[in-house]
Amino acid sequence: MDAFICVTCGTQYPPSPDPPAACPICLDERQYVGHDGQRWTTMAELAADHRNRIEEVEPRLVGIGTEPGFGIGQRALHVGGLLWDCITLIDAETEAAVRAAGGVHTIAISHPHYYSAMVEWAERLDAQVLLHEADRAHVMRPDARVEHWSGERLELGDGLELHRLGGHYEGGTVCLWRGGAGGRGALLSGDIVQVVSDRDWASFMYSYPNLIPLPAAEIRRIRGRIDELEFDRVYGAWWPAIMAEDARAKVLRSADRYLRALGEG
Repeated sequence: MDAFICVTCGTQYPPSPDPPAACPICLDERQYVGHDGQRWTTMAELAADHRNRIEEVEPRLVGIGTEPGFGIGQRALHVGGLLWDCITLIDAETEAAVRAAGGVHTIAISHPHYYSAMVEWAERLDAQVLLHEADRAHVMRPDARVEHWSGERLELGDGLELHRLGGHYEGGTVCLWRGGAGGRGALLSGDIVQVVSDRDWASFMYSYPNLIPLPAAEIRRIRGRIDELEFDRVYGAWWPAIMAEDARAKVLRSADRYLRALGEG
């Protein structure tokens, strides 16, 4: 049986004779059903006309993203034995490249829009998947490899830490890599902290495609959490989404700008 994949968001569902009736991830107000209606594909169909771009972003950090773009279009990041965020397509070439880069023992994901084919990735790479328990209800393919963590911080070792910021999703998570940016620290943020087109700034939203803002109280709370972290660079969810230097100060001032726009600054 095929494990069907939602074309709009890239989420893979458990193997079944027929596709699911709908994709709850896309029905949620933070996402949307594609303009052509609910459509499904499979891993084999995806691999027939897509490939993964795999390249070093900085020393020890490798980006993995699908071309042409698929689903939401995010790219994953590999550092040490961690795969940060996930994409849908995994094929033999990608598996071999990740193993050559040191393999993966843990897949950690910022929020449900990037859960994608996390179980298939975990099975092929013999890894565990770490997700914040606050987003448990959004796991569309439960599996024994999926583990839920709780609280505000989880140390992974090798200078890597998960921090729950919330916002976009209640369990919205970022990964602090203390060894990144030449030892000055890098924040792997998905779109929990969204690096915007002017890469000197970031934003924070409940829904990006549907332009639903977060309330001031939530922005203040997120700002307080960011203020506790030390980093000089931010890697967002897409290849160009990099805040290269002085990123902590830029993210904090971005939160202040957001609050001013709400009349709360």
